[in-house]
Amino acid sequence: MNSIRLSLWRRIVLLAGVVVVVTGVSLLGYRYFTRPTTLTVTVGSIDGEAAKAMSAIAGRLASIRAPVRLNVTDTGTALEAAKAFAAGKADLAVVRGDAGDLSQAQAVLVVAHMAALIIAPPGSSITSISTLKGRTVGVLGGEVNAKIVDVLNNTYDLSRAKVLFKNLALTEARQALQSKEVSALLVVIPLSGKYLSLVRGLFQQGPKALPVLIAIDSAGAIAETERAYESFDVPKGTLRGSPPVPEDDVTTLRTSLYLVANKKLSSDVIATLTQTIMTARRDLMTEQPILAQITAASTDPDAYLAVHPGAAAYYNGTEQSFMDEYSNEIFLAPMILGGVASVLAAAWKFLGIGNPPAPEGPLDSLYALARRIRKVESEAELSDIEDEIDNILKAQRARAASGDESAVDATTLNIAAHRLEGLIHDRRGILRQKPTVHPA
Repeated sequence: MNSIRLSLWRRIVLLAGVVVVVTGVSLLGYRYFTRPTTLTVTVGSIDGEAAKAMSAIAGRLASIRAPVRLNVTDTGTALEAAKAFAAGKADLAVVRGDAGDLSQAQAVLVVAHMAALIIAPPGSSITSISTLKGRTVGVLGGEVNAKIVDVLNNTYDLSRAKVLFKNLALTEARQALQSKEVSALLVVIPLSGKYLSLVRGLFQQGPKALPVLIAIDSAGAIAETERAYESFDVPKGTLRGSPPVPEDDVTTLRTSLYLVANKKLSSDVIATLTQTIMTARRDLMTEQPILAQITAASTDPDAYLAVHPGAAAYYNGTEQSFMDEYSNEIFLAPMILGGVASVLAAAWKFLGIGNPPAPEGPLDSLYALARRIRKVESEAELSDIEDEIDNILKAQRARAASGDESAVDATTLNIAAHRLEGLIHDRRGILRQKPTVHPA
């Protein structure tokens, strides 16, 4: 009995160990395949607002436990963000279409449109680009606006007109205007309330202090050769409402601020990211108004910046359906469940729990008697065993006579009985040879 119990406990311990190992491996596999994907995004702007907006999005993605998360790195300017992205230091970047190397970039979405504004201070005699001759123009943002400065120089031949461009930090602009160090400012900003208010604060304020917005009349021609730009009309009253500044729509250049992804990134990951951001921005627009300008990237084949296939799938509604995405899992699930059921059945059988004992047949009883015969210590016990054998034989013959098909055939019974008779005979001989022990 003890040996049987020990064997059962060994089997239980072995099976428990297997279950623990399989469960641990399954949990590790589940955590591996369901862990969120974290992407690094570089971002920069002269006022830090772009980094704040992306950080707000990253926080939102984390709070809703989105399958894709963002790790935001502030590089200071959009140009530095583009450089870090081109160097392979980030998966995503917020960049301007006219700044940096975007050869490995594909558009995910448009964060904002940015208009180029050339603004002269109130009372200035500058009314057009041609009247900038011999003047100095302060450029807010510095190197990030190098391309647009080159475009203006080449289009209007400003070098021959001795027009100088001087890079200025945001904190230097107001003083430079007041000291007449610069005669006008070139800024490239989204036309949102916050940025327009920032620009207005650089100039003298008053009922008659009206800054002058200079038109870039050749914007259409520039856009045809420089695809990073498009011609855009700044609406009347954008800088000031009453009296309106400008007095009428003014033509200028516009470029876009993109969220771009490395073209090697998985389409499924980018499709999920795009969907999550487009959903999350609705909840963040009051906190970060610039997010209201987020729009879908162009899916046109001839777009300046090609859209990432994952983002295009989301915009075009061609994402994989549930059946398309999980068809393999659905197909394999019954096979896996069947395998698990087989394993559980084998484990149950291995433990031997709940299995009813098989009914003992006549042959089993006869074989058990053989073991008893070998251990008998008296002839009286042998006589009892002979009676048991006779009873088993009589019972089986009676069942056979009644037509019971489960009765053991007579030949088999006779062979077994003959063997037992031989064992009894041998055991009697052994017992008779033993010396008789008399009590003291």
